[in-house]
Amino acid sequence: MEKDTAVFYGIGVGPGDPELLTLKAVRIIKECPVIALPAEKKEDCVSYRIGAEAIPELKEKEILYLPMPMTMDKELQKQSHDACAIKVEEYLERGISVAFLTLGDPTVYSTYGYLEERLKKKGLSTCTINGITSFCNAAALLQTSLAAGSEKIHIIPGLHDVEETLRQPGTKVIMKSGRKYNELVQRIKEMGLQAMMAENCGMAEERIYERIEDFPAEAGYFTLIIIKE
Repeated sequence: MEKDTAVFYGIGVGPGDPELLTLKAVRIIKECPVIALPAEKKEDCVSYRIGAEAIPELKEKEILYLPMPMTMDKELQKQSHDACAIKVEEYLERGISVAFLTLGDPTVYSTYGYLEERLKKKGLSTCTINGITSFCNAAALLQTSLAAGSEKIHIIPGLHDVEETLRQPGTKVIMKSGRKYNELVQRIKEMGLQAMMAENCGMAEERIYERIEDFPAEAGYFTLIIIKE
């Protein structure tokens, strides 16, 4: 590729089912010579496993590992994002495009955004390829709409304050709620609210619950809860 055509792509591979990759995502992944992963090993990267199942050619690609620590320390986060952006920049400056694979959609709670921001400031080309979000997939599996008419939808990270979350009007979608799962479920029951849940949505370990009364005692990191008024 010519230097001025090198692009950093943020590609959403969807929630887990490889058949949910978009045609555009498949095409760009096939075309890009380098695949970036937010991991230290491709075997541990969920987005890579999803992509490889849909695109066998992915297994032959050069892999750029961009591990980012799971920490709330802002300084450590900044150092990690700066270092990863520099690694991508080195490829782009050589005229080599890079495709960063991310679960769901790269515009929703994705580490891609941190790198995109840094590279754009340096005048480098970036492009976002949307993917199907876990909450849209979960709603489809649960055969429910997220909102109708003038209803509001709140997309909330699982670490958010439980009381403030449940006070929001309209539909509440709580993503990656595993860390506060027990506290959240207990409070939902105390408030007499109705909730549905999808764990590992779109993956082999997928579990779907239409009633809060059926929720399990424990749930993993990729747990999504939908609360409707």
